Amino acid sequence: MSHPAPLTPEEQLADAKKLLSLPHVVVICGSTRFMAEMTEADLRETTAGKIVVKPACDMKSPHELWSDPVEAEALKARLDDLHRAKIRLADEVLVVGDYIGDSTRAEISYARSLGKPVRFTHPEVDPAA
Repeated sequence: MSHPAPLTPEEQLADAKKLLSLPHVVVICGSTRFMAEMTEADLRETTAGKIVVKPACDMKSPHELWSDPVEAEALKARLDDLHRAKIRLADEVLVVGDYIGDSTRAEISYARSLGKPVRFTHPEVDPAA
């Protein structure tokens, strides 16, 4: 008698989201130079009934939390890990802005490696296009 394969963690998460009747989850990615555009995308996605997660720290703007260069480097690594967790949680990725830097390119690659759909506010910057 064969037994069904156990569910992967990703399948378990998808099932839990369905059981909880959670709305579609979108993670916003992009350069922090587009924070205003990310806020606008957040507004549009939220009013369309989606749960939105996005970067909250613009480390290019001065702030006491990242004023020390050593602490800032450690914080950047933690924030990168946190953003990858947001990508794993999300049902899809929305890339905001007309520029793709190395970090965003890595996020897109990571999302696609997980089979996440990726949308762009500026499709012409899609590295796969």
